[in-house]
Amino acid sequence: MRFSSFVIRHWLLALAVFLSGTVFADDKATPPAGFLFYHFKLTLEAGERTEIAGPFFYSQKKPDENTFAFPPFFSDYQNPSLETREYDVLYPLFSYEYYGEEWRWQLGELFSFAGGRETDEFHTHRFTLFPIYFQQRSLNTNLNYTAVFPFYGHLQNRLFRDKMFFVMFPIYGQTWKKDVVTDNYFYPIGHIRHGDGLHGWQVWPFAGREEKVITSITNGFGDVSQTPAHTNSFILWPLWFNQNYDIGTTNPVTLRASIPLFAKIRSPLRDQTSYLWPLFAWIDDRGLQYHEWEGPWPFVIFARGEGKHTSRVWPIFSESRKIEHNPEQIRTLESDSYVWPIYRYKHYHSEPWDQQRTSIVFYLFVDVLEKNTTSGERKEWHELWPLYHWRHDFNGNERLQILAPLEVVLPTNRGIERNWAPLWSLWVSEKNPTTHAQSQSLLWNLYRREAAPEHKKISLFFGLYQSEANGATHRTRLFYLPGF
Repeated sequence: MRFSSFVIRHWLLALAVFLSGTVFADDKATPPAGFLFYHFKLTLEAGERTEIAGPFFYSQKKPDENTFAFPPFFSDYQNPSLETREYDVLYPLFSYEYYGEEWRWQLGELFSFAGGRETDEFHTHRFTLFPIYFQQRSLNTNLNYTAVFPFYGHLQNRLFRDKMFFVMFPIYGQTWKKDVVTDNYFYPIGHIRHGDGLHGWQVWPFAGREEKVITSITNGFGDVSQTPAHTNSFILWPLWFNQNYDIGTTNPVTLRASIPLFAKIRSPLRDQTSYLWPLFAWIDDRGLQYHEWEGPWPFVIFARGEGKHTSRVWPIFSESRKIEHNPEQIRTLESDSYVWPIYRYKHYHSEPWDQQRTSIVFYLFVDVLEKNTTSGERKEWHELWPLYHWRHDFNGNERLQILAPLEVVLPTNRGIERNWAPLWSLWVSEKNPTTHAQSQSLLWNLYRREAAPEHKKISLFFGLYQSEANGATHRTRLFYLPGF
């Protein structure tokens, strides 16, 4: 991969030299040729960028990162200060990335290799053909594992479990999560579970029971804390089950249910009773101080009280206000919709963070405003799919892009930005309030304008028309001939 990148870079460098040699040999800077070739300084950040053949090649350099790409076929991104590098081929089909001593490559998110250094300083190498084959190898043989699903194998720190072992899954499988060990037989029918103060069994859906007593945990600082107890049991699930949890705390909770007939939750802070679960329910939340009536859920909901005020008759309208108090701060959440999904509005506030989001017909139009109420800084973007994407960052920089078919759905996806966005960016406009610089580009620099306090530059039709002003000096060129 690195050898091919080296060859491609030097081939393009030779092409750039040829193009620059065809016009204005007396210029110190490489002259623009619009869609064919353009080298310019970045507007929103320090750095420079070269584009050749419109959207099909660019090289970009910043103080802390470099990008080299042939959209949509290949891109090479590196950040030496963070020791990270990423290669993409027809993103997201194939990608390779490393961070420090950690590395990973994948094909379609299903076929992947990965490696790095574990906490004990041993390098590991992982290979995955999801969901069939899993392998890890290390100089520390305790870290090695192999699994061929569903026949036989064991895993470590995969699939949200510390350890896993299986033979002819689902006939038998064993999992470890912290101190809890579960032996599964004909998953999910039977299991036996044990751990610190815990034991349980089930033959689902016929019967099951689990109990845990109050235990103590000592952290790395020597502080001792208690983990609450619980008891769970069921008979002919879900016709009858009984749960008691958070035993030993100030808010123990009990749940009695026979689904779908009824479900009852009782605790010092909250009572909830449901009939024909989950359609009809009544809630008395003494912790957040509100009463709620639901029926049929989730279409009709009314809540009244200090902590929550909701009126919903979905999809006609929904208006909700929720306030959460904790020892450190107050959090508020507002959520409105009218003729869902035609109009939706959400507002989240937790000092000093404030966010508002408005959307029309899902992603057809989206407007988001985030701000720091203490510093006054704000970040904003709005999009009209697939026509445009506009953003304003915390530094005050502005950027407008036309077209934007994927940026609305994936606004922070760097792979889309590097590999695909150049292809459909018919118009790009950028403004930097710090340097007072701005630029506009139409059809991949067929027309380009750059402006700064002491400098202005315009190029049109592959550079056949050029206009440049530096202070009191003004120069115009037609058909690459100087002196107009």
